[in-house]
Amino acid sequence: MDLGLGVSLTSFLELLLNPPKSYTPYCVLENLEPGALGCLEVDYINMHKGHVLKINTHVKTTGQVLELVCFNYTPYHTKHFSQKSYFVYGKLSLNPYTQVLQMINPKIITQPNTITLHFDRACQKIASFNQQRQYKTYKDYCLSILTPYNLHKLTALGVSVEMIESLHMLFYPTLEFALDHASKGLHGKYLESLKCIEAMAYMLALSGKTFHAPSKFSGHANVQALQEFLDKLPFTLTPDQQKAISSIKQDLQGKVATKRLIMGDVGSGKTMVILASVALASPYKSLLMAPTSILAKQIYTEALKFLPPSIKPLLLLGGWSKKVQKSIDEATFIVGTTTLLYTPLDTSQVALVLSDEQHRFGTKQRHALQTLATHATGKPHYLQFSATPIPRTLAMMGAKFVATSLLRDKPYHKDIKTHIIGKKDFTKLLEHIQEQIVQDRQVAIIYPLVEESQKMNYLSLKEGAPYWQKRFEKVCVVSGKHKDKEEIMETFAKEGQILLATTLIEVGISLPKLSTIIIVGPERLGLATLHQLRGRVARLGGEGYCYLFTHQSNNTRLSDFSQTLDGFEIANLDLKYRHSGDLLHGKEQSGNHFNFLDLSEDQHLITKVSALF
Repeated sequence: MDLGLGVSLTSFLELLLNPPKSYTPYCVLENLEPGALGCLEVDYINMHKGHVLKINTHVKTTGQVLELVCFNYTPYHTKHFSQKSYFVYGKLSLNPYTQVLQMINPKIITQPNTITLHFDRACQKIASFNQQRQYKTYKDYCLSILTPYNLHKLTALGVSVEMIESLHMLFYPTLEFALDHASKGLHGKYLESLKCIEAMAYMLALSGKTFHAPSKFSGHANVQALQEFLDKLPFTLTPDQQKAISSIKQDLQGKVATKRLIMGDVGSGKTMVILASVALASPYKSLLMAPTSILAKQIYTEALKFLPPSIKPLLLLGGWSKKVQKSIDEATFIVGTTTLLYTPLDTSQVALVLSDEQHRFGTKQRHALQTLATHATGKPHYLQFSATPIPRTLAMMGAKFVATSLLRDKPYHKDIKTHIIGKKDFTKLLEHIQEQIVQDRQVAIIYPLVEESQKMNYLSLKEGAPYWQKRFEKVCVVSGKHKDKEEIMETFAKEGQILLATTLIEVGISLPKLSTIIIVGPERLGLATLHQLRGRVARLGGEGYCYLFTHQSNNTRLSDFSQTLDGFEIANLDLKYRHSGDLLHGKEQSGNHFNFLDLSEDQHLITKVSALF
């Protein structure tokens, strides 16, 4: 949108979001009291040079003696402080020996009752400033663009006059505002205005990333194949699954290639939505990229079990040959890992591209997958699946620009009890483990590290393994360092009793008999990771147990986590404790993505800004 601002709207908002970090108001003091900070007009009396420079003056308004003290003085000080009269700025104090008012290291100013704006050095890196080298300072450039006239052009975006006046005050402050800012910092309507502008800038950036490319096979949705798939299921899909499938059907029937994000809590049945999407896209091909071969195998197994005979699944995990190429050519649904990106594929008949656990892939990998089946005739539809729910406020901001489906309902009722335990509870924990094994259930113990570490007061996987191997049978040990980790996991799934692992099992691995998970040092992990680990328990419903083994006696974050099983609530808790990353663009929740906006507190502002789009 061109508002005639002299720069792009994005650059204009970027300037607004980098206001002065502080202000120096050169106010003339009315009351001469120790501790007062401001300006005074003085008349020169005399000067004493020594290891410090002392200048005796009279305050013009009251006639009081004021001693100016300059440490590390230079010829500049002796020249300018010996003028007949001038204004000085600084903080008043009492000389402890003479009880005379003094000002330490004062600054001579030429214009009292003015304000100096101080910008952060980081502003020098702003791209639009670096492209305009005729401006010597960022301040000059900023104020040349953020003129009162230009600021009022924001009304075309729906920004209120009151908000514009608040933004104007940040860059053209009054003495009253500068003094208030010095004591309170950014607050009230000024901070609220910056929060709204930040939300607006984020949404504008998202709107710029939406693409409107024609679909390769517009208007195609195989409703008959979908019905055959649904008829084979021994259970009924949840309302959320049905709603997501209906939305995907509408996407496929449209003329524009759709990019849709399907977010499902742990155990919400994303795989069934994947298979329904493949059925709708048939007889055209579908490609799915999973982050691990274990997960790819699970989806492939489910595809063989439930998809109608007309759809031929293929598992592609590496190794190309003419025989493999023939299978690729005949397959309707190709499931693989990043191998898909490096295998010669004929993608002319690919109508649908899917990625599972999409946040596990890098930006380049996701982009490569998305463009893999793009041709001059159009793009395929692109579905991204994630088991890491994002906070509702972030979802709200992206909803108008990224098609989103939420899977909140669970196919199976889970009753997972979460307990925070310590060393004193170890005997009871052992009893629980023995009970579960007697009932032919499985237990997983998650260690924070593979090797011993001097910086951690928890046992590592390597240190803890001998204890369990000595006391229990069928103990499997696995970490990311094991080359045969997939075989170990398959062995455990079939006949193991206790699994000792790292967070390797966080992503999508199905262990139907797993009833208990024990997480060592849980305070070191994010809530999203803890939720994913807990989600491995009771995959087919029923009772499950999660034990958080910690040395910390009172951890509010873990206590809050133990009170809920809802992934969307946990996303908001994670937001509360760690702030949010940018999951709409694939980054995990870490760091603070926003400088002013607080997603856990500012939902009302986000609602207000969303209404402008």
